[in-house]
Amino acid sequence: MLAAALAAVALGACGSSSGSTSTPASRTTTSTETTTAPPTTTSTGPPTSTSTTTAAGSTPACVASMLALSFLGGEGATGHIELGFALRNTSSGSCHTYGYPGVLFLNKNGQGLTTVTTRTTHDFFGSLPIAVLTVAPGAEVSFRLGTSDVTGSGPSCATATGLQVIAPDDTATLKTALSPSTFECGTVTVSPLQPGTSAFTKG
Repeated sequence: MLAAALAAVALGACGSSSGSTSTPASRTTTSTETTTAPPTTTSTGPPTSTSTTTAAGSTPACVASMLALSFLGGEGATGHIELGFALRNTSSGSCHTYGYPGVLFLNKNGQGLTTVTTRTTHDFFGSLPIAVLTVAPGAEVSFRLGTSDVTGSGPSCATATGLQVIAPDDTATLKTALSPSTFECGTVTVSPLQPGTSAFTKG
């Protein structure tokens, strides 16, 4: 009987040792590989110009798709030429703009001419402040350029028959014809944008 009891205990011990084998805990680490999936981009959309929008409330920046460029005319005085230009808001909503446009003189074939610009609030024709402007539908803002009509023999001097403009906060271009054409020797002053047509001091 003692021998039988010892045999039963031995069999029970063998059974419990085989039943205690289980999957190692380290196997569960595979489930953490999916917890660091990259965030989706559907909630972030393309970047917006929050800095310019904040500066002028909720209006968007004025860009080429909502603007029309026109030539206001030119005035000459003591070897200096003042050229005035306007940007009109052709969209159905207000927009805002601030600062200086990018400019490039064009020849009769529409090719760019040497145009070295100096952006300034004080040119030969006077002073103009720089400020954020809100442009209502149909309203205009303006800027002026200052060039020289000195007919020297410099190789960079040429006759400009058009102007290409890039509005602040934009990269698209607008173009207008200069009639009459103007003589330019590669350098030009550019004023900041002003309300209405006030940048052009014709008179």
